Amino acid sequence: MADMLYLKEKPVAVLGAGAVGKAQAADCALAGARVRLCDLPPFSQKSLFGVRESGIVFYGDQLNLYGFERSGTAAMEMVTEDVAEAVKGAGLVVVATPAFGHQVFFEKLIPCLEDGMVVHIYPDNFGSLLLRKMMREAGCDKKIIVGGWSSAPYGCRVDIKGGVVLPRIRVYYRAITLRGAAMPMADQEQFLESAKYLGSMDAITSCGGLDPGDTALDIGFSNVNPVLHCPGTILGVGVMENWGVIYGNDKYDYSIYSHAYCPSIARVQYSFYLEQCKLAEALAVGIQQFEKKQFFHRESILGAEYMGPDYVIPFEEQDYIQYGTGPHDINNRYITEDIPVGCHVYHQLGEVFGVKTPVIDSMINLANAMMDKDYYSSGYTLEYLGIGGMDRDMLNRYLRDGA
Repeated sequence: MADMLYLKEKPVAVLGAGAVGKAQAADCALAGARVRLCDLPPFSQKSLFGVRESGIVFYGDQLNLYGFERSGTAAMEMVTEDVAEAVKGAGLVVVATPAFGHQVFFEKLIPCLEDGMVVHIYPDNFGSLLLRKMMREAGCDKKIIVGGWSSAPYGCRVDIKGGVVLPRIRVYYRAITLRGAAMPMADQEQFLESAKYLGSMDAITSCGGLDPGDTALDIGFSNVNPVLHCPGTILGVGVMENWGVIYGNDKYDYSIYSHAYCPSIARVQYSFYLEQCKLAEALAVGIQQFEKKQFFHRESILGAEYMGPDYVIPFEEQDYIQYGTGPHDINNRYITEDIPVGCHVYHQLGEVFGVKTPVIDSMINLANAMMDKDYYSSGYTLEYLGIGGMDRDMLNRYLRDGA
């Protein structure tokens, strides 16, 4: 077992102060860590509001199979807009931004990296590949560990009242298992062991357990967001856009889980997943395994993260914990992130490695029409991630050994 005990006494730096960032920062602080929270302008004006003065209120149902719960008001050791200030002397660096925030944060993080740091990216969204590529281009040879996770440790939302982002985070479920992998896989043992020193992972490391992934691409395929969000949002768009109009409901009570998911959408999601499985097989990497039946209920495959694989809420029943989780508009990260990042990377890998992805491509095509965009030209590319031009053997050597 890798000895990562040195992390115990070092501060935790959390980069990004959206819902996942605030939740991670608060949870780690409530677990006893010294936490620095950082966000960048212009988002920081809203995202860091009130945090210096009153800390972060961490509350909610935190539904999970083991009843693990932690609530309270968490004080930060530091609240800053300066990445260098946030990470100086830190042991664990948590990157909790949307995928399109990765490059901006990484540009500021790389010059400040210190030997022994461990970077955890939630969700990875191919961020570990991007960070390693950017480090290589910057000539950075610091001895750090980089890895990412298939999802965040929570379902959570920031409290917003009258347009004001409050320093309060509601956690409606808490994961008991997450799939993670280091980039490269040679660092996997240390990466997984380091998770035991993140308070935000306590329900996972002490209850359900870590799920070791097989390379950074496995984590990209195992991210539940594209397979759940894209079909649910695109095929459920009529329900979403009419929810607060002709149905007489509050627009902000809407959830794709509670109000859009149905057997027909589940069949599309399962077909999407089978295409991901074919990609993983063609690339000789892993992917999280799900049975077909796990797609056919209200929480779909998400439910396994916090209630185990046998958790089922039939389509004939409602799921109150998802009420209000949205999306409330088509211009939402369920489309603007999951299509150009997740779906487009899958599409490109399919083209390069000879795997047809008609269902995934249909999500891109429909999103292009709905958003009046061209995500084929603006989406993530393999070159952007530093893996362009590699055949399967070259790619696996790079993912596993970093060579």
